[in-house]
Amino acid sequence: MRKLLIWLPLALFAGFFILFASGLLKPDDRVITSKLVGKTLPVFTLPAAASDRPPLASTQLATGRPRLLNIFASWCVPCAAEAPQLMALKEAGVEIDAIAIRDARPDVDRFLQRYGNPYSRIGLDARSSVQIAIGSSGVPESFIIDGRGRIAYQHIGDIRADDLPMILQRLRDTR
Repeated sequence: MRKLLIWLPLALFAGFFILFASGLLKPDDRVITSKLVGKTLPVFTLPAAASDRPPLASTQLATGRPRLLNIFASWCVPCAAEAPQLMALKEAGVEIDAIAIRDARPDVDRFLQRYGNPYSRIGLDARSSVQIAIGSSGVPESFIIDGRGRIAYQHIGDIRADDLPMILQRLRDTR
């Protein structure tokens, strides 16, 4: 019995090592599939987040044509990094609406003045209640909304230049 107890720490260490090594060798799945894809947006009406853009309501996202809904914040560094890609999508004819999270109108105005404004409408979600209701967990995040107001695709994180062809294709496929 005593001989077995001597080997117990080594066996535990080997077990932890095998568990750790298997986690490192297993391929990392970076795709997160939202349970809300395919579901209708919750009903919401948000006040305007910017001085020069109208407010946003869920009914405005069910216009018969797919749209991009971007969740952002003026204090979000990756949101600033994705701004050129959003401008490129707008130039490609994509209708983009936004929800500003936990923000203030003067801060949103400064952000848009500095990085550009690709948005048709911007709603202010001061308490993140709409953000949580649509299944967003952070900023930035973007959703492709089909013409009937349903979530067709969720893009977690900032949109990068190499994501543009995929986003455009998904918008075409949603029509």
